[in-house]
Amino acid sequence: MAQPVTVTFVETDLDALVTQTGRIAVFVGEDAKLDPAGRRVNRLTKGAVLRLAEAKAEKAASGDVITLAYPAGMAAQAVDVVFLPRRCTIEEARKAGVALGRTRGDAHLTICAGNHSRAAEISMGAALRDYGFNDHKTAETPKDPRTVALMCTKPDEVRTKAAPLLAVAQGVFFTRDLINEPANILTTTEFAKRISDMTALGLEVEVLEEADLEKLGMGALLSVGHGSVSPSKVAVMQWNGGAKGTPPLALVGKGVVFDTGGISLKPAAGMEDMTMDMGGAGVVAGTMRALALRKAKANVVGLVGLVENMPSGNATRPGDVVTSMKGDTIEVINTDAEGRLVLCDVMHYAQDRFKPSGMIDLATLTGAIVIGLGHDNAGVFSNNDALCNQFLRSAEAEGEGAWRMPLGKAYDKMINSRVADMKNTGGRPAGSITAAEFLHRFVPDDMPWIHLDIAGVASVKAETTYAPAGATGWGVMALNRLVADHFEEAE
Repeated sequence: MAQPVTVTFVETDLDALVTQTGRIAVFVGEDAKLDPAGRRVNRLTKGAVLRLAEAKAEKAASGDVITLAYPAGMAAQAVDVVFLPRRCTIEEARKAGVALGRTRGDAHLTICAGNHSRAAEISMGAALRDYGFNDHKTAETPKDPRTVALMCTKPDEVRTKAAPLLAVAQGVFFTRDLINEPANILTTTEFAKRISDMTALGLEVEVLEEADLEKLGMGALLSVGHGSVSPSKVAVMQWNGGAKGTPPLALVGKGVVFDTGGISLKPAAGMEDMTMDMGGAGVVAGTMRALALRKAKANVVGLVGLVENMPSGNATRPGDVVTSMKGDTIEVINTDAEGRLVLCDVMHYAQDRFKPSGMIDLATLTGAIVIGLGHDNAGVFSNNDALCNQFLRSAEAEGEGAWRMPLGKAYDKMINSRVADMKNTGGRPAGSITAAEFLHRFVPDDMPWIHLDIAGVASVKAETTYAPAGATGWGVMALNRLVADHFEEAE
């Protein structure tokens, strides 16, 4: 599994720059001004850094990196000149770190941050972008441990500030690994094991097996896995870092480890991408990992429904009626609208057992949200303006796109069934909204709730700001910030 690059924080040593190997990053502020490390490197390169900075300053944007390869007078293979204002935003600092993470290759990187106020955020950006999923590439040459040294004037202070940020990066990496894994590796059993392994971080983990789910009456969830030999499970993760007795925030994730569509079989083209249909569960697991690693002072419970949707003689058929844990009956119109069947039972269980202060579910739920919002924004549906606005602000602060979508009685009527209490799809029109309304039926009015449809953002074909092509880890940073800003106890 991929691990974030190891970042060390060391005292600035200008004299060591002449013999430092690998890559060295120096910063250029407003009006092509160099910091002390930049001035030292400029002298070593006989003014080349300053000439480059002055030549490019007018057209350079914040976070741009220009490389001076094999500089004379230094042992380094390259000097990366980073344009970054002294009073930059958190996003600008992270993007500068991302640019360095993207360009460094396998070389050791020394970032000369000096007394930059955003040094911790620069290190997080470098860590987030330094990712590759190579577990199944047999020809991949073993590399030396990936390291970044951040030179700064107050290393202990920056290390302390960076620690929770790098913990979040580990949560993002965990999510990316889960989503990138092929389904023959990440079975429901393997997924549950990787979650259980997080007890070493202080999480309380419980895995409910099929017999447990049958006793609880989770007929909707169990109906999805009938056609698979991979057993359906629900994994429960508890982080109790807040005051005892404080109701937790509940995070619920759809964990369909592979989705053929079941009897309503998907087209063959592109079906290989359905290894990412457990993306919601992956984000929940990664968020819980981040909270545990940074010892969040909050109570949060993460629950994921782990199933596989396969066609077989035992598979649920279109037209079948199943009964949810809540007791509502559901006519299965399309077995490819299975994620909501998983979520509704886990959401009801979360409310019944934990009495949470709020609930957020995440799922790669509908293709309709991709048509509506593309790959830049997740769809956000909510019954509570306050919680919704808190999440939207958190997502914006972390640079993770999110856009609120409507709910309403007219959409809810579209899932009324002739033979049961409801049907699992309202057809093509407003498909992502009717899916949200289905879930809405399992949430009482007094329960603050958000549904996040992440089908367009969980895994993408082109690289994003923080990730290469493939799994993005979208949502871990936004949910972590939401917890930190609104559910965590003050120091």
